[in-house]
Amino acid sequence: MAIVPTLGFVSKIAAINLLLTGVCQANDIQPRSSENANLEKALYCMEILENRPDLAPAKRIDILREQCFSEHYIQHSPHVEDGREAVLAIFAKRYQNHPDISTSIKRTAADGDLVWIHQHVRRGPEDLGRAVVNIFRMQEGKFAEHWNVIQAVPADSKNDNSMF
Repeated sequence: MAIVPTLGFVSKIAAINLLLTGVCQANDIQPRSSENANLEKALYCMEILENRPDLAPAKRIDILREQCFSEHYIQHSPHVEDGREAVLAIFAKRYQNHPDISTSIKRTAADGDLVWIHQHVRRGPEDLGRAVVNIFRMQEGKFAEHWNVIQAVPADSKNDNSMF
């Protein structure tokens, strides 16, 4: 004997599905707003870090220390010592050696506490620059951990596709 659900049973299943879908969608709002907040903060910090020559280098470093880099910052780049003060010292020196450095952000993404920023970094107007992908783990609105991949922009390419 086959069991055929009644219209009432089907309606109850549909109502439960609708309710669960609403709950799942409501729960999705929190991660998305957190991701957006992480991305916005990372972009703000990157702007201070790379594109604010109007700020004195010491002022930029102070903003970065107070607002952008976690006290327990973890560095994965093998060319940079671990910790917030080590990375800030590199940027302080870079501001002196390359005052015209700039970056243009080409694309971004966020997933949970991770933020990706694809950039074209140039030390000056004549520099072809580097393609950089920075990956940050955000914690409490600050860079807590960092990975990156850097590739020089060549004068000639074997294809017509841009690196950006």
